[in-house]
Amino acid sequence: MMREILLERNFPFNQLRLFASARSAGKVVKCGDKDIVVEDAATADFNGLDIVFFSAGGSTSKALAPKVAAAGAVVIDNSSAWRDDLDVPLVVAEVNQHTLKSIPKGIVANPNCTTMAAMPVLKPLHMAAGLKRLTVSTYQAVSGGGVEGCQVLESQIQAVSDNCGELARHPENVSLPEAKKWAVPIAYNVVPLNYVYVEDGFTEEEIKLRNESRRILEIPELPVVGTCVRVPVFSGHSLSINAEFENEISVQKALELLGAAEGVAVVDIPNPLDATGKDPVFVGRVRKDPTVEHGLALFLSNDNLRKGAALNAVQIAEVLLSGKY
Repeated sequence: MMREILLERNFPFNQLRLFASARSAGKVVKCGDKDIVVEDAATADFNGLDIVFFSAGGSTSKALAPKVAAAGAVVIDNSSAWRDDLDVPLVVAEVNQHTLKSIPKGIVANPNCTTMAAMPVLKPLHMAAGLKRLTVSTYQAVSGGGVEGCQVLESQIQAVSDNCGELARHPENVSLPEAKKWAVPIAYNVVPLNYVYVEDGFTEEEIKLRNESRRILEIPELPVVGTCVRVPVFSGHSLSINAEFENEISVQKALELLGAAEGVAVVDIPNPLDATGKDPVFVGRVRKDPTVEHGLALFLSNDNLRKGAALNAVQIAEVLLSGKY
């Protein structure tokens, strides 16, 4: 996806090099009209590179990102490895690109794909009314779990596709596929346990949502509670958000702000099918939350592989190249 977006946006590179583990080294990958030989990241010479995108997991980023930065490149990392490091800017291009003024370690972190979807929507509302509290439920696509996540969903759908009617009426008579990757089967189901518990019954994904929202919006003590749920959707994350504000903000004002916000599209019914393959965060169902004094409820969807990951990384690189900071 990063390669596709670099080409789509006519990113001005003179040379593109590709790196992977030793088992992929030597493979030829097409990028546009060029065939590029993949290099072994463990033994490669990184001198002479300006920007290096990492999307190979936290352990790889921890091991190699400092080495690449020391060779003179700016690393834009898509893993969770550096997001809690206060010397590493955590950036959503439309929201807090000003933090690129200082990159002490030569590394910039891309936020979690779930957090990323909410930030362009919440920022203008926060600037207008002062965000006070967030309650979020997510509906996350399996592609957020990589290629394996998609393969698990596909195989489980195939395993029970001939018994869908019986599954609806008498699930006890259907032999469901064994749970894989997640705690329970994902096909025809939802999984309200995204990986592992890390803090007071909250999962890693839910803690990322809290911590990263605070950093990106620059509200260090913002109360955030999330329930992150994996759903049987291949692509496109969605979030149901209840936001409480310090000051009054009407639905009409919120829609005006969101309609003018960079990277945001206001629609009647945001949904992952419509969001897939597109760049904006789609937001709708905006209404008053009557349970608090100044509150809004809203729903949003975006492509977790584009804005949720690859697109934002490329946008960060575009900001760096612009010389703005």
